[in-house]
Amino acid sequence: MQTFDYIIVGAGSAGCVLANRLSEGGSDEVLILEAGGSDSNWLLKMPLGFMMAAGNPQYDWGYSSEPDEKLGGRSLPLPRGKLLGGCSSINGMIYMRGHARDYDHWAQTGARGWSHADVLPYFRRMERSWRGEGDYHGGGGPIEVTKVPDERLLGAPIRQAVRAAGFSETDDLSGTEQEGYSCAEATVDRRGRRSSTSAAYLRPAMSRRNLQLESQAHVTRVLIEEGRAVGVEYSQGGKTVQARARKEVILSGGAYNSPQLLMLSGIGPSAELAEHGIDPLVDAPGVGGNLMEHPVLYMGFGLNEPRSFLSELRFDRAARSVINWKLAGKGAFASQITTGMMALRTRPEKERPDIQLVFLPVRLDAKLWYPLKGPGMAHALSVMVMQLRPESRGKLSLRSADPFDRPAIDLNLLSTQNDFAELRGGIAAVRRIFDAPPLKEMVSEEMVPGSGVQSDDELDAFIRERVTIFQHPCGTCRMGEDAAAVVDSELRVKGIEGLRVVDASVFPGIPGANINAAVIMVAERASDLIRGVEPLSAAA
Repeated sequence: MQTFDYIIVGAGSAGCVLANRLSEGGSDEVLILEAGGSDSNWLLKMPLGFMMAAGNPQYDWGYSSEPDEKLGGRSLPLPRGKLLGGCSSINGMIYMRGHARDYDHWAQTGARGWSHADVLPYFRRMERSWRGEGDYHGGGGPIEVTKVPDERLLGAPIRQAVRAAGFSETDDLSGTEQEGYSCAEATVDRRGRRSSTSAAYLRPAMSRRNLQLESQAHVTRVLIEEGRAVGVEYSQGGKTVQARARKEVILSGGAYNSPQLLMLSGIGPSAELAEHGIDPLVDAPGVGGNLMEHPVLYMGFGLNEPRSFLSELRFDRAARSVINWKLAGKGAFASQITTGMMALRTRPEKERPDIQLVFLPVRLDAKLWYPLKGPGMAHALSVMVMQLRPESRGKLSLRSADPFDRPAIDLNLLSTQNDFAELRGGIAAVRRIFDAPPLKEMVSEEMVPGSGVQSDDELDAFIRERVTIFQHPCGTCRMGEDAAAVVDSELRVKGIEGLRVVDASVFPGIPGANINAAVIMVAERASDLIRGVEPLSAAA
């Protein structure tokens, strides 16, 4: 049995950050455990390759939600990264932070030290932005953020239609004006490679003698003695291994795996644990609760002319694009293909945007096609309509005491009328934009949901039938100072010493944006809390 100062469970978006920061200076010995394997596949490094690697069981935990009667009995796939870098190695790379008031709300609900002024310095520390160093952005951090070039992505006509429809624009959704249409930004470096936390944080630290990585290592429980976490037990290569921690065990498995591991270790709702024959060490009813996700709908619009990104998917052009990316880091496949992002309020009295639109210059079912056969499908534009702050809350439960059994995940989407109303408002906003010039002249038809779907009842039926999630689960080990919170404001698990959770599960509320940037920020700030370093000064 080996002993380390810190043991980190999960080499994902948060874990890789912690491995780097906690091993700085060389004085503390750090072990990081990852259930998956390498992220070296070139499809994961090429920005557009994630579309071809999606759903690969080699990189995905393979979770799915419980069937939901509200959704016609559907069970939704819940992709989660099972490899170095976690979801930062398989996600869509969109870089957004959410509204400043999202984090102020965290602080107001009891997460002391997590207001926007408190966390902005950590967003800056993590970021190497194409915008350069400034009040809102960092210029020298590990995560590289670049602008998605929209020239070949129909950026001009979409922006013109947004203006014609009367919506606002902003130069920076993370700056002073956090509402309106803006260019898309992605965690892609200047060489056209994905900037995952594995590439940006873990790999540069692996040469340190005080950092040890163990992959294909599935942690089965936290070892707890006399109220203190003293290590972990994990399975690797068919063997059961234990490792001890002198200082802390840190769970960074994400919104599904971290609460599952807490419950397997005796920390959770005591009645539920007892049902599975697990001795309850800490009755923590909040573990697994408060599950939040972003509901999303996809809308499609046919084009009069072959002007979409489908043209770039012709086999010979795609082959040239792959070669161009490999040799020069440039070309059609060297960045994300999101044309632009938009944050809007469906009603003017709302204090912050409640819907995010993601504009895509291609149909969602687009595939490679061969020149002699023709594209085989019509050109189209797509828009994702994402509800930013749903009222619905789900729950994660144990299916059994077997650590290799998948947890039961009940998303409980669309449990309030307001969730329906906001999504209907998002659909109306998209229609308003596509009914404005020049998109109105470019579009042949509304393919999904179709112009015939108009009444609230018809729209609600469409929402139930087609709603899915944007893969942003969070909140299942909520941070706060109240009795129901799982971790305190320093991310320490209540009732157990030497144990923290650092990942999206600690979010008190869901940020109104893609959440990977917020996960990295939380890990950056947590690294200072864990080391006892004075936190960065709050922004003025």
